[in-house]
Amino acid sequence: MRIKEEFKKSGYFWLPSAPDKKIPGTLIITDGGNIELEVVGLFDESIEGLNKALNGKDELERIVGHIEKHGLVTLEDCFYKNKNISFGGISKSSVHVNKALLGVAYDDKEIVLINTFQFSVEGIDEWVGLSGIKVEHEFEKRTASITYSPPAEISLNLNNGMKLLITFSWYLPGFPITTEAKISQKTYFKLVSEQERPLNDFISSAYKITTLLGFAIDRTVCLEQVSVTSNAICQNIGENKTAPVPISLYYSSLPFTKNEPKIDWHRMLFRFGQIREEAEHIINNWFDAYEVIDPSLNLYFSTKTGAHKYLDGKFLALVQGLETYHRRTSNEKLMDDAIFQELTETLIKQCSEENQEWLSGRLRHGNELNLGRRIKSIIEPFKELIGTSKERSKLIRAIVDTRNYLTHYDNSLESEAVTGRDLWLLCLKMEAIFQLHILQVLGFTHAEVKSVFDNSHELQQKLKEI
Repeated sequence: MRIKEEFKKSGYFWLPSAPDKKIPGTLIITDGGNIELEVVGLFDESIEGLNKALNGKDELERIVGHIEKHGLVTLEDCFYKNKNISFGGISKSSVHVNKALLGVAYDDKEIVLINTFQFSVEGIDEWVGLSGIKVEHEFEKRTASITYSPPAEISLNLNNGMKLLITFSWYLPGFPITTEAKISQKTYFKLVSEQERPLNDFISSAYKITTLLGFAIDRTVCLEQVSVTSNAICQNIGENKTAPVPISLYYSSLPFTKNEPKIDWHRMLFRFGQIREEAEHIINNWFDAYEVIDPSLNLYFSTKTGAHKYLDGKFLALVQGLETYHRRTSNEKLMDDAIFQELTETLIKQCSEENQEWLSGRLRHGNELNLGRRIKSIIEPFKELIGTSKERSKLIRAIVDTRNYLTHYDNSLESEAVTGRDLWLLCLKMEAIFQLHILQVLGFTHAEVKSVFDNSHELQQKLKEI
C-alpha cells in the first residue's frame, strides 16, 4: 500500500474487553502499509497479565483507541513485537498491527462486515483515460474557459456477487479565487456488495484487481487511498437522513515496490478503452484464473516486484511458473493413461522383488511431460511471434539446460547454461511468453493477442533477439 506521507498520531488505546484500562500511545503507519503502535506500559499489568507477558501467552488480537484528528480507531490482528516491563519506571512496548480502521471502534469478537470498499491504484487515471475536464481557448479574445462534467460511473458485475464500479471524484477551486483556478479529478475502483461481507473478501478482490491493472500497465503498481463503509454503521447528516460512516483502512497490501512506477500510456499492454465492451468478461476471467493458475501468477508477479535479488532466482521463478501453468491448463501426457498403467505393471512384475518398490517410485511420474516438451507446447500457439523453428529450438534448449544446471549444479551442464546478459535476455523472452498466455487466459482471441503484440514496442523488444 502506497503511503506518501508518514502517518503518526497520538492517543489512548485499550482492549475492547477492558475499556476502563486506557494507556497512552502513538500509532505510526509508513509506506507499504506497515503499522506499529508504541504504547507506554502493557495493556494488562495485573500479576496474571505480567505472567502471561513474561511467558509469551498474552493475546491482543484487537485493540481500539481514540487518536488525534481522526477519533476512534480499531487495530486488527495485533501482537507484541517487544515488551518492556517497568516495575515502577516508565517503559515503552511496541505492537505490530496488520490492519487499522480509522473512524470506528469495534467490540470484542465483533466481526468486521462491510458493504463497500473504495480504493485507487497507481496508474488508474492513465489506464482508464476518462476525464470530464474540458478547456477552450479563444486566442483572439485572449480568453479561456475550463468546464467540468464528471464522467459517467461504470458498473461491472462480478461473478463473486459484488459489483465493481469505476467512479470519479473531483475537487473544485476554493474561494476567493485570485491567481489560480484548479479542477482535479481522481479515478477510483469501488467494490459494492448489497449484503454485508467479511473485510477479507474485499481485500482479496482488490488484490486481484490491482494485479490485473499491473499486468495491463506492465508495471508493478500499488493500491492506495482505501476507504470502506458498512450499512450498519451510519451517521446523521441532517433532515432525518443518515449516511454510512466513511472508514479509512490501512494494511500491508500486495503487490508493493519501494519506488513509485513511471506510468506511460504508450508502454501499456492494453488500456481500458480497448477492452471496455468486454471489460466485465475479462475481469471475471481474471478472477477465475486465480482458481486455476494462482501459483503461476504468483511466480510471475514475484519477478515483476523485484522479489528476486539475483537473476538466477528470477529465471527459476519464471521457468517454474511456466511449467506450473502448463500442468494446470493441460492434460497432455506422454501416452494414454491406460497404456502407461499396463506398461508400468508389466515392468514391475518383471523386476526383482527387492527392487519393485524402488522402480514403482521411479515410474510414478513417468507419464509426465519433461520441461522441454512443456515449453514447446507453451510456445506453439504463438510460434510465429517467437522466431524460426531453429530459433525456437535454441530457446527451448537454453531454458532446459539452464534450469537443470541451476537446479542440480551438475558440472557437465555448466557449459550449456546461459549466464550474464544472455540470461537476462532469456528472462525477458520467458516473461513475454508468459504475457502472451495471460492475455489468452483473459479472453483475448488469437487475433487480439497479435494486435497487442503489434502495438507493444516493449513486448516486441523482449522477443527481438532469439
